[in-house]
Amino acid sequence: MWTASRGWPLFGSLAVASAAIDLATKSRLFAALGMPGEKPPIVIVPRVLVLETNLNEGALFGMGQGMGMVFAAVSCAAIAGIVAAVARPSVRREPWLVVALGLITGGIIGNLFDRLGLPGLRWHAPLGRVGQPVFAVRDWIHFTLEGIIDWPIFNLADTWLVIGAGLLVLLSSFARPDPDHAA
Repeated sequence: MWTASRGWPLFGSLAVASAAIDLATKSRLFAALGMPGEKPPIVIVPRVLVLETNLNEGALFGMGQGMGMVFAAVSCAAIAGIVAAVARPSVRREPWLVVALGLITGGIIGNLFDRLGLPGLRWHAPLGRVGQPVFAVRDWIHFTLEGIIDWPIFNLADTWLVIGAGLLVLLSSFARPDPDHAA
């Protein structure tokens, strides 16, 4: 039987592990390929999946370019809200809900790390930005289906966010009344 006392360890371990995996893969790919355009991409499946570096100063699909600090503040608020939600025993008693929130938190942390400039990257181009610190999310997975879709380049943090959000949508379709708020 799942109990609320098991919720915090599950949440924390998922958040830490997913953020660590995201940050490790970003570090490895940027070490291998350099900044965007410095080296050719690694082709995994020709015309479908390549690994190439990209920097996103915006948010989802590159929207909001240059608003990185706004997104960093929103990320901090989201983490605080998620932690407040997980503090509720009724949330911690739902293991799949804890999994979803742990993945989302790990994804937020991975991208927040980049937005704050913690990788220590410096712009190599354009000329006016050379040497300035990079406050942008490091992306490296590029998926395309020729003539059908050319998906924006993303990273594992984005993947954790999508999986977590999808799981939340799925769970909401099977939602049960909260016993802490029953009439």
